[in-house]
Parts: sequence; C-alpha cells; structure tokens
Amino acid sequence: MQAKVALITGGAKRVGAAICRRLHARSVDLVVHYRTSVQAARDLQRELNAARKDSVALVKGELLNVPGLAALVAETVQRFGRLDMLINNASSFFPTPLGKIDEAAWEDLMGTNLKAPLFLSQAAAPHLRKTQGCIVNLVDIHAERPLKNYVVYSVAKGGLAALTRSLARELGPEVRVNGVAPGPVAWPEDGEWRDELSRQRIINQTLLRRTGDPGDVARAVEYLALDAAYTTGHIIAVDGGRSVNL
Repeated sequence: MQAKVALITGGAKRVGAAICRRLHARSVDLVVHYRTSVQAARDLQRELNAARKDSVALVKGELLNVPGLAALVAETVQRFGRLDMLINNASSFFPTPLGKIDEAAWEDLMGTNLKAPLFLSQAAAPHLRKTQGCIVNLVDIHAERPLKNYVVYSVAKGGLAALTRSLARELGPEVRVNGVAPGPVAWPEDGEWRDELSRQRIINQTLLRRTGDPGDVARAVEYLALDAAYTTGHIIAVDGGRSVNL
C-alpha cells in the first residue's frame, strides 16, 4: 500500500520537527516546508531518510506570498502522488501592544497565522477529498483568552480557531478538520519571558504545575491526523490545564 503523505508548514524546528518525527514514525511520507531554517530542514531530512529512504522531501516557501501557496501543495502531490494531511504549523509570534501596531505587523501575523492556512487549505482540499484526508491547524489557547500586548497574534489565532470549525463544515464528510491549541511547551526564541520569574508565573497558571514539550503537541497532532476517524471541528488544548485556570 502507498504511504500516506503529509505537508507540514514550518516543520524544520521545534514543534514542527516533533510533529514530523511523530508522523514519520507512523510510516507517513513528509514534505517539510521551511522559510529560512535551511540547515535544520536538511538535518531533519537526513535523519528521517536514514530511517526510511526517500520518505522526506523539503520545500522552501514564503507563506506571505499567497500565489505561491498553491505551488507548495502542487509540489507535494508531484513528489509523492497524493496528499493525505495538511498540518498548518508555521506561525509568527511577537508582541503588538495597542498604540504601537502597524500595518506590517498586521500583515505578518495575520498572514502566517490565518491567511496562509486558509489558502493552503483551499489549494489542498481537492487532493484531500480524494484521499479522505485531514487538516490539523496549530491554534493557541490565547485564541480564546487573549494574551496581553499580543493583540494581533491573539486575533489571528482566534480567526484560525473559527477557520478550523468553518472548514470542518465546508469540507465534510470527505475531509476532517481539527486543531491543537498548545500552552507553554516551547519558550519563544525572541527572548520573551526569558527571565525565570516570568516563566514561573506562567507555569504556576497550569494545573499540572509544569511546562510541556513539543512531543506533547506532536502526539495530539498524531491522534487527530491518524487515529481520530470520527472527530472533526474540534480543537484540543495541550496546555497542562492553563486555559481553564487563567
């Protein structure tokens, strides 16, 4: 039988790489999208192809370039002959305090977190219908409970949550669409919350009193992509209980 195929945006590092490893371990062939993380992408490809030859391909792309999004899907289908899963993982994340928001920040945050998932899903839909496939969106617990000083990011993720439910209606019954909303599983790379007091305050808001790790998110994505045959239109929080304790 031909292996299932997944396109994962932002798959080279952090949570994206954990998702790639988890799906690959379940015999899924991968097209890993990256923008600037070329070395991390190549290292991941080498690692996974060593375990299963020619099972991972790379594709570079700028998600803010809407005309190029359909090409990412087309390249995936051209490489492996099918598409079973679209994992919208890539995300911009930076603060936009009210009074300092500009159009560039709006375009970046809305583009990567909402616009790109919409247009990628639209391009992928015909292929996913053929394979009875699925879409999994990486949302955020702050889609429901906005994060202070992150106005545009919170709005974008709120839109992605709505998009997840809307696409489930639009694409059913052939295609399932779900989301995963992580909490504190990987601290931002830009240095936000780098001091121990800020991190501990966030940890104390979780009911489990600890951070998670990218593998926790990857396992939830794996479940929704491969095992949740009767689940669509839902978003699973992977946050140690933080979202119900804010």
